[in-house]
Amino acid sequence: SPPMSARSVCLTLCALPVVVAGEYIKTWRRRWFVLKAGKMFWFKSDEVLPSSIPRGVIEVSKCLSIKGAEDVVRRPHAFELSTTEDVMFFLADSDKEKEDWINAVGRAIVRHSSTMVNEDGSY
Repeated sequence: SPPMSARSVCLTLCALPVVVAGEYIKTWRRRWFVLKAGKMFWFKSDEVLPSSIPRGVIEVSKCLSIKGAEDVVRRPHAFELSTTEDVMFFLADSDKEKEDWINAVGRAIVRHSSTMVNEDGSY
């Protein structure tokens, strides 16, 4: 199979900001993500091959929403991904890349939610 293509985004070291003395402390680390088969895999390196082992995975089935978050983290090209367990913040390298991620993950969330509905419309 061909190598997976990875887009680079930055992810907070912790899924939720760490609260220290009432202040939100965010440590940003560059990570590379691959959206494939209903999952967002993340890697520490941009050299992502089929044999690469992801450092973590976010299940699209647990994702509730994805939206811009510049006003929340006060950084350009920021977006947030809300899951059933937590909220993660990302920084893309450009506004276009941010929009590409929001659109791609948003479509994956819709696709997954539509497969959860039975033919008669019930869950």
